Amino acid sequence: MRIAIEINGVLRNTIDKIEQTYQKYMIDKTDGLEDEESFKYEISLPVDSLNLKNHFKFQTDEELYSFLYEEFPMEIFGHSQSTEYSTFNDLNDIYVNLRDNHDILIVSDEMGRSKPASLFFLSKFGCQIEKVKFYSNTTINSMWSEIDVLLTSNPALLLEHPEDKIIIQYQTEYNKHIKLLFGFRQNR
Repeated sequence: MRIAIEINGVLRNTIDKIEQTYQKYMIDKTDGLEDEESFKYEISLPVDSLNLKNHFKFQTDEELYSFLYEEFPMEIFGHSQSTEYSTFNDLNDIYVNLRDNHDILIVSDEMGRSKPASLFFLSKFGCQIEKVKFYSNTTINSMWSEIDVLLTSNPALLLEHPEDKIIIQYQTEYNKHIKLLFGFRQNR
C-alpha cells in the first residue's frame, strides 16, 4: 500500500506561523505609521478556512502571494513548529514499522520558495521518510496516481478525491465541519 502524509496541517503548523509572521511584519511594523491613506493590516480569528484572504488582510492578492512565497517563505514554511510535540518521533516510528511492507511518502501543495523551505522543515525535525512529492493544482493527478491512502487536513482534498482512495482526516479548526469515516483530532 502507498501511504501519503501531507505536510501542511498534519506535520507542520503552518497557519499559526503565518499568523505570527503576519503579526510581526505586517501589523507590528506598521503600527504608528498610520495616516489618512494608509492601509490597516488586520487578522480575523479564528482561522477556520484555508482562504487566507478571509483572515489576513492584504491590499492585493499579489501582496499575499509575495508575503507567503517571496518575502517570508523560510520564516513561514521552514521555521514553523510541528503540529504536535512528538510529531516526528511518531512519524519516524511509523515509517520504520511500515516501510518493509508499504511505501510511505510525504506530499505537499507548495510553490516557489516554499519548496526548499519545506525540505528544510522536514530536515530540521529529522524526518526519515525518503520520498517527498510536491504537487500543485495542475499536477495533483500525478500525486493521486502515486498513493492509495492520504492523511490530510486540507478541506479541498478531504472533499474532492478519487473514489478509490482512502482519506484520513487530521482534524483542525479549518476542517472540523467535515465528517469522514476515518480521522483524528489535534491534541492541543
